[in-house]
Amino acid sequence: QVQLVESGGGLVPPGGSLRLSCAASGRTVTNYELVMAWFRQAPGKEREFVALISWSGGTDYAGLVKGRFTISRDNAKNMVYLQMNSLKPEDTSVYYCAAGGWRSRRPDDYNYWGQGTQVTVSS
Repeated sequence: QVQLVESGGGLVPPGGSLRLSCAASGRTVTNYELVMAWFRQAPGKEREFVALISWSGGTDYAGLVKGRFTISRDNAKNMVYLQMNSLKPEDTSVYYCAAGGWRSRRPDDYNYWGQGTQVTVSS
């Protein structure tokens, strides 16, 4: 089992920045080479892929966030981060951290999920 806890969400004006963190515990992400990802879900919409990072550091981004968001991980600390810059109102969502066994953009391919953290972009 892997437990994931997100933090760092909040209210930010358009153009601002936030850094989300995801702390992993239990079966460590380092020992089992888990792929870590961020998804988001806005009210009334399906959960959508944001970014992922493999154990070796390879990344993939959704087109809507590429160039604005950066995913990173610290395997020694069992942490994953999402640096979000140039935020837009349409980035407003609950952001979820997820862990899985292979690189995928599909939520169903991830076995472990955090509880989510709210990001609101508004003036």
